[in-house]
Amino acid sequence: MSNKKKSTKKKNNKAIKRLWILFGCIWAFVFLLFTFIMLGWLGFMPSFEELENPKTNLASEIISEDGYVLGKYYVENRSNVPIGQLPENLVQALIATEDVRYRDHSGIDARALLRAVGGMLTFSNKGGGSTITQQLAKNLFPRETDRTFIGVVFAKLKEWVVAVKLERNYSKDEILAMYLNTVDFGNMSHGIKSAAKTYFDKETQDLTATESALLVGMLKAPTKYNPRRNPENALKRRNTVLSQMNKYGFITDEEFETMKELPIDVSKFRLQDHRSGSATYFREYLRLELNKWAKENPKPDGTHWDIYKDGLKIYTTINYTMQKYAEEAVQEWIVGSLQPEFFKHWAGKKNAPFDRINEKETEQIMVRAMKNSSRYKELKEAGVSERKIREIFETPCRMWVYDAKGGEKDTLMSPWDSLRYMKSFLNCGFMAMDPTTGKVKAYVGGTNYEYFQYDHVTLAKRQVGSTFKPFVYTIAMQQGEYYPCSQIPNVPVTIEQPNLPPWTPKNSNDFKQGQMVTLSEALANSLNYISAYLMKRYGPSAIVQLVRQMGVTSDIPEVPAICLGTCELSLYEMVGAINTFNNKGVYIKPYFVTKICNSKGNILATFNTEQKEVMDELSAYKTVRLMEGVVLAGTAVRLRYRYKLDMPIAGKTGTTDDNSDGWFMGYTPAFTAGVWVGCEDRAARFRSTALGQGANMALPVWAIFAKKCYEDKSLNFSKQPFVAPENTDWDVNLFNCKEANANSIQETKHNFD
Repeated sequence: MSNKKKSTKKKNNKAIKRLWILFGCIWAFVFLLFTFIMLGWLGFMPSFEELENPKTNLASEIISEDGYVLGKYYVENRSNVPIGQLPENLVQALIATEDVRYRDHSGIDARALLRAVGGMLTFSNKGGGSTITQQLAKNLFPRETDRTFIGVVFAKLKEWVVAVKLERNYSKDEILAMYLNTVDFGNMSHGIKSAAKTYFDKETQDLTATESALLVGMLKAPTKYNPRRNPENALKRRNTVLSQMNKYGFITDEEFETMKELPIDVSKFRLQDHRSGSATYFREYLRLELNKWAKENPKPDGTHWDIYKDGLKIYTTINYTMQKYAEEAVQEWIVGSLQPEFFKHWAGKKNAPFDRINEKETEQIMVRAMKNSSRYKELKEAGVSERKIREIFETPCRMWVYDAKGGEKDTLMSPWDSLRYMKSFLNCGFMAMDPTTGKVKAYVGGTNYEYFQYDHVTLAKRQVGSTFKPFVYTIAMQQGEYYPCSQIPNVPVTIEQPNLPPWTPKNSNDFKQGQMVTLSEALANSLNYISAYLMKRYGPSAIVQLVRQMGVTSDIPEVPAICLGTCELSLYEMVGAINTFNNKGVYIKPYFVTKICNSKGNILATFNTEQKEVMDELSAYKTVRLMEGVVLAGTAVRLRYRYKLDMPIAGKTGTTDDNSDGWFMGYTPAFTAGVWVGCEDRAARFRSTALGQGANMALPVWAIFAKKCYEDKSLNFSKQPFVAPENTDWDVNLFNCKEANANSIQETKHNFD
């Protein structure tokens, strides 16, 4: 062999050797690069523990006793769905659209990657190269990175490594579930469970094929393909997804042709924020209580639970059906009937809706309302003078205001007039509880949480009027000397007061004036003379001590006038106290939560209630019979003849001075419930007792609620009478007064309707 040939061969060998060295160096570089990435030396890389427990912001769910999600607390409206609750059509739509070879690759699809690179080089759109697993990696472990070419490459490499790790740690089905639980569907809906609820008011497992296709289609661009904002785009995109499902054999040609012609139906769309949905006032009350609980009950590592991020499951005592009926009752009566009557009542009146106050007092109310408004505070912070602010408030402008029908309307109105307009709305508080367990079943704090956020169940305290009288009568029942049929003279009573003038209350009607009346008649007709007689006999201290044992913690002055309900209590306190009679003399504290679990279902805390015996069963039953008389032939008689309620009912109406507050407290063997109705300001009210009394303002809400509950067979409420104490020897004539019978109803209708 010639030297020339040897030299050429030697050069070729060196070149080949260099190529192998270069090839080896490239592979070594790639190996080291991926090793360094996996070790986290080139930036964040999730650990094994983080892969096992990826952190996402999970919404905490408020769950009713019958399994409905009442609402959520969240930073991101996200709740996880288990694998078994993903409908097959949803999985098929996702795979057909995003990653058709999902079941065959190990996190990275080389064919899709080459297709994507080819598309970039030829400037054609041939589809993306990211697999579902890669997209999940990006969703679970997003990290800030620079947008340079090198930065983008490193980010993609990290994404590949995380995807492979995910494939090794989770099954294909688990990855699909995790992906669908982390993606954003717009409208504050993070994850498929929230999206199904927001757009269709459905649980995930109930989604149809077309609904699944619509939601999967939105993943490409949640805003562009939003069915509410861009219905045409959403329809085209949905049909593209259906076409992919047809292409890969998930649906037949016939199914595709049928489905693509179906319109998009988002008529049940409802934004899942804290101002919408069921039990809004209750959820806000609960939010504050849960934040206290979270601070007082740290995690094992010493950090505090976060109700907005930790995905807690809060199991409440609320019954979804009863809550729905309570909200419907408030809307039907207060919003649908009483509010229009209130506007009609005040139409054309100069100082509407304020009664019996002068211009100076009205001005004080309005100025206070102005200074409490956000508009005033913003102007004040901007340095605007008081004079200029008042001028702005008195200048008409276009604004959206709350509509009497429950919605909102666009109108031309000055901010000052809008404040006065809002003062003209009646509000309502309603609470119902189980008499023997203490579980609160329904909670309505007002008529519309978006516009009236003050809670009239637990926060508001108003004068309770005659609903306080059963406590006064109970003192007499406990002593053993009085029964429902015991008689007392219906005459004025004067009570001496230290350092104060003598007090002599008047009756609000002339029922049997100057005659002997039974206690049953007296309570049924709400006679103030009899309440004063019992107050004089037993004193205010005994009554205050009694209601303290019945859960009332608000301040109650020990003065004779409390026998007429001059004290201010919350509806929550009143319902709990009145329920003592329904629970055979045992006070049981109303409560709202049974247990709290973490996102995996492990119990963090359980809750029960407090109870104590306040009076013997016979004394409680005496008061029950007295309060039954109020419904049979007294101020609450319209429950029988107008609302046709035939179940056992005991109750008491209440009306405060000048008709500022209307109350009704009532119970059946199935539940105890209370209603308060009035305006934000006590000076805003009906001018007549016929309209402003508790029997007209509050009682109808209770009646509508009770009627709905008893007609619903799923609640299974019995109409059996209140149970009398066993083994007790008493004279039946002391309970069954001849005056309190059905024949009295027609006469009573004239007095109280």
